[in-house]
Amino acid sequence: MDIFTTKSRIIITCNKRLSPYLHEEVTELGFVPTRTFSTGVELMGSVTDCIRLNMNIRCASQVLYSLKEFQANSPDEVYDVLIQMPWEKLIAADGYLSVTSTVDHFTVNNNLFVNVKVKDAICDRIRRETAHRPNSGPELDKAVIHLFWKEASVEIFIDTSGETLAKHGYRKIPGKAPMLEALASATVLATKWNKRSPFVNPMCGSSTVAIEAILLATNRRPGLLRKNYSFMHFLGYDENVYASEYRKLENSIIEIPELKVIATDIDRDAIEISKINAGLAGVEKLLDFAVGDFETTTIPAEPGIIFFNPEYGERLGDEIELEVTYARMGDFLKKKCQGYRGYVFTGNLDLAKKIGLKAQRRIEFYTSKIDCRLLEYELYAGSKREKAEESLL
Repeated sequence: MDIFTTKSRIIITCNKRLSPYLHEEVTELGFVPTRTFSTGVELMGSVTDCIRLNMNIRCASQVLYSLKEFQANSPDEVYDVLIQMPWEKLIAADGYLSVTSTVDHFTVNNNLFVNVKVKDAICDRIRRETAHRPNSGPELDKAVIHLFWKEASVEIFIDTSGETLAKHGYRKIPGKAPMLEALASATVLATKWNKRSPFVNPMCGSSTVAIEAILLATNRRPGLLRKNYSFMHFLGYDENVYASEYRKLENSIIEIPELKVIATDIDRDAIEISKINAGLAGVEKLLDFAVGDFETTTIPAEPGIIFFNPEYGERLGDEIELEVTYARMGDFLKKKCQGYRGYVFTGNLDLAKKIGLKAQRRIEFYTSKIDCRLLEYELYAGSKREKAEESLL
């Protein structure tokens, strides 16, 4: 079959708790998801659709295109099915192949063994049909095949992404305890920011949140920063399709000269790293950077979003000192950010209590394996009672 025109099941994976924001992105692109689950979104489409998805979505990890579903109860049975598939029509005999897998079967205690079985089936088939055998290895920068095997159910996919989409390609210097780009983008989407009012990010670290905010506001898609995907290394790939999609991304950039996205940090090195990363993302001139304690951050008069991503004691910082910091954050939000919506991303809800404000929403996320919350605060200009009375007028 021609994978670039034939529709099949597409699974777009993401880190846990990002699927609502991934669903939002996929729908915005005009696709109709058939299922949304805790770590992904499912839809129907071709590998040409996968090209567009890979280049546009921010919250995903991989875009998987299903080739075949079958039943198997041993690695040898998997091999026997896969060697019957026409791999020579998908992968060049002089190409390069990588295999990844997700396996939950009682006969397997090492996924690498299954990966080798899959690789052998593909390469043996191609050698049998062409008298040549592709190279293979762990690098994910050429053709990538993914096997999903749970109990007796097996599904073989083309991983059209290759290297993960969760890294957006601009963060060459991560800084301390950095937030993954896909997660940062999802947290900005969770704020429901209108992409026009000010976005203020004190304690910015390497500025992943601030950079993702400006990329969202100006509609700069991840595909602008990446030049290699797995889909480029399968037979039938048309470079013109990719080039056309890339031009669409370039032409869709929105310029907003008056937009204020502010990133500040007390660590001068963090700001220098932020400027480098923003430069690689092509947005350094669109961000306002400053060195200083968060209390010195300039807050624009026009209400917008203020977003803190402080240390929370799991990996960095001392909790006793952080209690003071969180209390200061609460004072700063109450006194200096009236009219704004405030957000604090933290993995320590005990520390969050020191902020001294009642969160209107507690949005669940994970970072690494840490259970986190994005806490939302409505920072009323005047008392809450005055605000309620104004709404009745």
